[in-house]
Parts: sequence; C-alpha cells; structure tokens
Amino acid sequence: MSESPRILVTEKIADAGIDVLRSVGDVDVELDWTAEELAAAIDPYDALVVRSATKVTADLIARAGNLRVVGRAGTGVDNVDVTAATERGIVVVNAAGSNAVSAAEHAIALMLAQARNIPQAHGALVEGRWERSRFGGIEVTGKTLGVIGFGNIGQLVAERAQGLAMQVIAYDPFVADSRYREMGIEKAESLDDLYAHADFITLHMASTPETRGFMNAEAFGKMRDGVRIINDARGDLIVEADLVAAVESGKVAGAAIDVFPDEPATESPYFGVDGIVVTPHLGASTGEAQERAGIACAQQVAAALTGGTVTSAVNMPVVSAETMATIGPFLPLARHLGQLAAGLAGGITGAIEVTAEGAIAEHDTRLLVTSVLAGALTGHTVEAVNMVNAQDRARERGIEWTESTSPAPTDYTSQLTVAIGDVSVVGTTVGQTDRPRLVEVLGQPIELELAEHVGILQYRDEPGKIGTVGTVMALDGINIASMAVGRSTIGQQATMGVTVDSPVPQKAQDHIADACDAKVWFVTLTV
Repeated sequence: MSESPRILVTEKIADAGIDVLRSVGDVDVELDWTAEELAAAIDPYDALVVRSATKVTADLIARAGNLRVVGRAGTGVDNVDVTAATERGIVVVNAAGSNAVSAAEHAIALMLAQARNIPQAHGALVEGRWERSRFGGIEVTGKTLGVIGFGNIGQLVAERAQGLAMQVIAYDPFVADSRYREMGIEKAESLDDLYAHADFITLHMASTPETRGFMNAEAFGKMRDGVRIINDARGDLIVEADLVAAVESGKVAGAAIDVFPDEPATESPYFGVDGIVVTPHLGASTGEAQERAGIACAQQVAAALTGGTVTSAVNMPVVSAETMATIGPFLPLARHLGQLAAGLAGGITGAIEVTAEGAIAEHDTRLLVTSVLAGALTGHTVEAVNMVNAQDRARERGIEWTESTSPAPTDYTSQLTVAIGDVSVVGTTVGQTDRPRLVEVLGQPIELELAEHVGILQYRDEPGKIGTVGTVMALDGINIASMAVGRSTIGQQATMGVTVDSPVPQKAQDHIADACDAKVWFVTLTV
C-alpha cells in the first residue's frame, strides 16, 4: 500500500484542484459510483472530495475507517453530516466565499433581465413575434435598490448597483454603522423603512426559523406600489403564493427568482406568471466560481492532510487536549450567549464584549470569543458562520469585539459574560453533562437552563404577574417548559426567563407584552 494519502473525488472539480490534490496524495476520480458502491469502497481513503450530489451520511462516515478530511467544493455543507464527522475527528472543509462574486453578479443580471423583460422578449422573438411595444421596461438608473442582508454578497451587490447609478439602502442589524458609512450606503433602521423607499428589493440572507416566509402578503402590503423583487439567496424566504398574488394584483411589478423552497424545482407557482423571471439556481454557476471552489477546496484538503493551516473548516478546529477539557464544555454556552445577547439587543448595535471568569480564564479563551461571534451572527448571514470564519464574517460587517479574563473566583467555578451595548447576559454550565445555564440577564440574577426557544420578560414586580404570563401564553397556545424569575428590589423591576416548546409568533409576543405590561423578547437558539 502506498504511504501517500489516498484521496477520492466523486464529483467533477476544476483540473487545477485535482493537480493540487495529486501534489499531496494518490487521487482516484470516480464520478459514476452509486451510494452503495461508494459505501463499499470508502474504507481505505484518507480524504473524500464532493460537491452537492454526494451524500456524506453518518452511515458512510462509519464505514470510512481511515477518513481524515471531507472537502466540499462549494460554500454549503448540507450534504455532509458534520456532527458525525466531528465525532469521528474528521475535518470538514468547504470553499467559503468562492461563489460570492458570481452570486452578486447574478442578482444584478436578474434585476436587469426583469426590468427590461429580456427573457420574455427573447422567447417571443424566437417564436416569430416582433412585439416591441409589449416588452417595454424601466431604467434602473436613479432607482432605489433595497438590500436585505448586508453581508459579503449583499455588499458586492450594493457596490455594483452604485456603479449603475442607483441609490442603495440596506437593512441588516448585524452590520456595524461604520460599514454603511465606509461604503456610502444608507442604513435602513427597520424593514418597514426599507420597504417604504425601495423600487427594487434584493434578498441576501440565510434561511432560519425567523426568516423563512418573512416576505409575505403583509410585507408586500408595506412596500411601494410597483416594487420589484430579486431572490438568489434562499427559496423559502418568500411565501410563493403571496408573491404570485402580489404580482397578479399589480402591487408588485415583477420578480426575478433563482432559488426555490424545494429543489430541483420543475414545477412552481412562479412558472408562467407574467412579470416573474426564473432561473434554476444559477447564482454560483460560473466557470470562475467553480474553478475557485475546486481549487480552494483542494487546497484545504491538502492542508488538512499535511498538517498545514486549515482556514475553512466548518467543524471544531484542533486545540490542545488540556485546553479543550476546560474550554470545550463552554463552547455551546458561548454560542448561545452570543445569540441571546444579539437577540435582546436587536442586533449588534456596538462592540461585543466577552469576559471569562474563574477556571476558564486560566486558559486560552480565543475559542470562546469565536464561539460568541458565531452565535451572534448565526442566522444573519447568507454565508454559513462557524468557529473558523466567524471573525472574518464579523470584520466584513465592521463589528468589533473585546476579550477580557479574570481568574478570580466567582459564584461559579467558571462563568462567561457577553455584552452588546447596554445588554449583558451571563452564563455557566451545570451537571456532569455541562448543560448551559443563564445566571444573569439585563443586570438581574436568574437561574434558567437554556433551551431552543427562550423568552425574556421585564416588568414591574407586582402580585399576579407570573400567573398572568402563564395564562396569556396558554391562550396563545404556548407551552412553558421552564420558568425562572429574578429581581433586585421588591416592587421594582423584575425579570422573567422562560423556555417554551415552539417558536412564538410576533402577534403572540405583542399579546404577552400588552397583557403583562412587559418588555418581551423571544430568541431561538441553535441547539
């Protein structure tokens, strides 16, 4: 058997990427294997390189006795069981950012194609119909483009729109004000603010429980008459039937759609609707993007196999056993606190401050800070955010962070504080399984074991308030799993923390706030 690493490539990548892999190992390219054939043959390979079609399941990983790294030649890893790989100590890498330019250019192309009716005019002409008057369009010069999601791709779209002499307004509460100023982009304080000004709206955000279906009939009703929608981010951000109805009513002048809730999509409510242009998820489908993805992925796989620096791992980077023994149990807590602080603050409104105290402060805490950043940004970028790229994603958005430590004893063996502006949350871990627990929020002591759906309520400490909260939640069909209350002074402000079994709609949150005369926040944590 060769001493060189064995590398299996199951989908076509750039020839230059294959050359990179061959420089560090023996490469087999097998593009036609079935899932069964791959499972039967995977055991001797040290590395597996795929794109989107190959499913790297837990079962396949279990059969891969020598596998050290999985490379995904693209930005997502939806087809890779990252948890199973991590449990086996297998590094999963991707080609982060390789398709950003292509996706941004496609958004601009969709906008222009929709504005000038290019696909419809082409179809009519090749069918022998010369219909100049039917396909008159509009100019984009001088129009306002609303960008929802101002991460890497959103910023690239904004730059290109400025080159077309468009006005640009963007909404993303997780981007620092300084970044908007640097780019000369107007910041929308709310989605309603953006809706009121935009002639075109382009989406560049991730699919999360909070964003799925957010663009619906209610949202369309708040937009300017004749607005046009562009989406090459995620298909489930838009309620398809609501967009079709808005186009058919004339409220929305048209749309250009590259992504669908279920793909491949050979049927869709969008098909055949006048004014809606569709393409089959072509955002990353350029030769340049595929070349970059293949080379970038191959370089990361080569680095993982040779002990080099891996910069696009999507699972836990390697740290010393001693540090991981202490820090590791706090990483999920750090991520939860980042998400919770950002949710309570309504975005990253200032620098993120991370303070480690107690035993964890005696170790290198940079992983904790990175986990906090990853949590704070989760669900607010199109690009996946993980322990490796969280700092880059934060820098792109002009977000600053500080880190401080204090090994002095606290009420707990270790505790972690995350502050954003005037919002702070403090947590620790409990029990043999190191369960994340919230011990202080918004300056009030509280003891709440964190779960997927967390609610924080602030109200005046008065008799009956706890019962009122429970009753109102029951009326809205919300089942409370756990509850904790903290206060500093009798009769003054009290803080309640609850965990519930399902997401809480905004209407229900408003009902709770009104009935209890309380400030209310509900945040969904990635568990």
